[in-house]
Amino acid sequence: MLTRRDVLIGAGMAGAVALADRVTNVCATASQPSTAVNFKVPKGACDSHTHILDPQRFPYAAGRAYSPEAASVAEQRALHHALHTERVVVVQPSSYAADNACLLDALKQLGPSSRGVAVINEKTTDAELDQFDQSGVRGLRVTLVAPGLSPADARKRVKYALDRIKNRKGWHMGLYAPPPIIAALQEDVMASPLPFSFDHFGGVQASQGLNQPGLDALLSLLRSGKAYVKVSAPYRSSNMGPDYADLDPFAKAYIDANPKQVIWGTDWPHPQQVPGLKPEEISVGYQIDDGRDLNRVALWAPDAATRKLILVDNPARLYGFR
Repeated sequence: MLTRRDVLIGAGMAGAVALADRVTNVCATASQPSTAVNFKVPKGACDSHTHILDPQRFPYAAGRAYSPEAASVAEQRALHHALHTERVVVVQPSSYAADNACLLDALKQLGPSSRGVAVINEKTTDAELDQFDQSGVRGLRVTLVAPGLSPADARKRVKYALDRIKNRKGWHMGLYAPPPIIAALQEDVMASPLPFSFDHFGGVQASQGLNQPGLDALLSLLRSGKAYVKVSAPYRSSNMGPDYADLDPFAKAYIDANPKQVIWGTDWPHPQQVPGLKPEEISVGYQIDDGRDLNRVALWAPDAATRKLILVDNPARLYGFR
């Protein structure tokens, strides 16, 4: 399956911009799986990384980098019906910055089978954090993939967020960071009273192999039980779609390090920042086959017991599902 990402990468910049203009005006429907799940999904399985986007009811933040297409609760329910998953974690997307209103509305619609991960800033009050907790939020997310971000700045941002929630029972810190930044944070994670979770295969680039700088730190944190890794959004770590088989060694290395610290997620609706679009122009997401991606779990973990850890037990522990 040729994705929009493949087309954009293969085209020249001028062609990519022209294609982006056409894509923006075509179908604006969040992707749905086209491949059936080929193994028995255990009861209570969780998609641990999704987004809800509703710019008509909840306008995007000023100063955002891009405007992803809408993705509704109804569309997400259709996705999870096809995937046979029963629980979901909704993660605050960058387009809303620290305005978590859409996230909280989604959790209200989805009910007790959902949990949330929020984003805060200096204006977020402790009373708001209390409201988040009551609504089902169980963690904060910090994104640390900006080019040129120094380890010192990363540690400062993580420390601020952790200080705001370190006494909140059942919460965790969620980070999207490349392995070198994870390595710089290793001592902080080990000293933290709360667990950490690293998004999207721990920010690895599959083309760099298992010896890439910082990966050993992530594996050490998994072995310690202080951190989880989400085997999610493979297209952000690999260009070898549609199966992203070059990520198989990473998933297996994480499971070998500690199968109790690995969780799975889609990153639905797969938002992307299309080159050449203005921030206010709608950027259509990647059309990813999440059924095909979920089937990779059965390759990484052939035994049902390990799959249950990844899909049910581990997210239940991290997010407080009962």
